[in-house]
Amino acid sequence: MKIAKGKREPRKDKKEALKPVDDRKVGKRKAALKVNKSSKKPANKDKVGKNDPNKPKRPPSAFFVFLEEFRKTYKQEHPNVKAVSAVAKAGGEKWKSLSNAEKAPYEAKSAKRKSEYDKLMTAYNKKQESSDDDDGNEESEKSKSEVSDDEESAEDCL
Repeated sequence: MKIAKGKREPRKDKKEALKPVDDRKVGKRKAALKVNKSSKKPANKDKVGKNDPNKPKRPPSAFFVFLEEFRKTYKQEHPNVKAVSAVAKAGGEKWKSLSNAEKAPYEAKSAKRKSEYDKLMTAYNKKQESSDDDDGNEESEKSKSEVSDDEESAEDCL
């Protein structure tokens, strides 16, 4: 049984058969990503707007207190090294090699800065609460005055 050459159906390549399926999957993924990205953008804008410039900054940890001093000595010893990452790596290695007794002064400085920060934060929070209370009282006083004016005019009519 010979098959005639001209009557045979052309073979479909496997690649061509898979392309529409792959395109559909990619299309669905792209659509899903667009939806997720657009839903995230408004949330980020809200977070950025809420930062208060008057709020005290968090105190550095013991490692960062150590790193402040380490940077000065490292730059004196290695004036040609300008990369921040090189200084940070060297500082990290040095911090790991320090014993607990050697870390103690930096931890004490960090604890002192943390206590100062706590004082500043309590003062800041009290200030925020008082400003919130003032805003609330102003609105309530306005509404009370409007209500009392209405009551007085109603009494005058009777």
